[in-house]
Amino acid sequence: MTPANTTHIIRAPVEVRCQQELEKLKAWDRWSKPPGWQLSPRAVEVFVLGDSSLGIRPKYVGDRERVQVAIATLASDRALLLVGEPGTAKSWLSEHLSAAICGNSQLTVQGTAGTTEDQIKYSWNYALLIAEGPSERALVPSPILTAMRKGQIARFEEVTRCASEVQDALISILSEKAMAIPELERIEYAQRGFNIIATANTRDRGVNEMSSALKRRFNFVELPVLSDLQQEVQIVRQRAQEMLSEQGLPTDLPDDVVETLVTVFQELRQGQTLDGAQKIKRPSTVMSTAEAVSVLFGGCLLAHYFGEGTVDGKHVMNLLVGAIAKEDKSDLDALGEYLETVVRKREGRVWRQIASARRLLKE
Repeated sequence: MTPANTTHIIRAPVEVRCQQELEKLKAWDRWSKPPGWQLSPRAVEVFVLGDSSLGIRPKYVGDRERVQVAIATLASDRALLLVGEPGTAKSWLSEHLSAAICGNSQLTVQGTAGTTEDQIKYSWNYALLIAEGPSERALVPSPILTAMRKGQIARFEEVTRCASEVQDALISILSEKAMAIPELERIEYAQRGFNIIATANTRDRGVNEMSSALKRRFNFVELPVLSDLQQEVQIVRQRAQEMLSEQGLPTDLPDDVVETLVTVFQELRQGQTLDGAQKIKRPSTVMSTAEAVSVLFGGCLLAHYFGEGTVDGKHVMNLLVGAIAKEDKSDLDALGEYLETVVRKREGRVWRQIASARRLLKE
């Protein structure tokens, strides 16, 4: 369901935020479309990866072949499972693929330990059920059943967090493209265009506990952690600028601040300096690209509301301490060691500002 008024919405759906780009691609698209798709696979790829000649900005920065495999999978009879470390843009990619393919990214099931089979199939309005028995009016369709009826993409976030018997409720849906509703004595058949994009976090125990029958219904596409410095700098800068723009704040970001922050994340993530010359202690917390975006954006807010307006190393350090300590405070020891053995020896304005903020670790 698309909101009627998005003026005061914190984060509008992709199909709303990118409506002009999607309309532009519909007019430009001249390739064949799979049944039920609003764009061809080639146009979906352009929407996701961007094309400056068409005025389409990139939404995901990563390996083109992986994106092509993901798109081709969704045009087949197999569902798509995006696998990767936290912060590798699995949900982000899933959302944008859904918006481009069917114009609706909101048919989502959030997988948790408490997810039930009803949330995958259907439930009932019990007041109506008691009053008139099983009926179409009393039926409450799940996002997956709604996607089947409309021939759209359903998203299943963190599927491996669900109990195995709940996961296996997907098997008949994916193999037969149908869902039985015995209370109404009928079977719902999926319309053309229906498919499922699921995501799975490799840090969550259970990613290897999907049944073999369910695994066969998915094509696995792994989204790697970024190792290229400039590529990650591009992503962090672009996403932080988008978030600042949504807040109506200046989007100018100093190059040295962004590159230094991403360097810190990459070195702590890899457990060594980028030149490979020095080993360092790795914190146990996830040093993801998404976390780097959050630190940079938070630093910009500090600079705007409480500083001189321009983000610097001191501002990002304030946020970095919280990001590293959120799971295990002992990780601050790894950060302190990194500041002492690596950062303190480096030249440059931002490196000096980060090193001078070591006092935050003692407060």
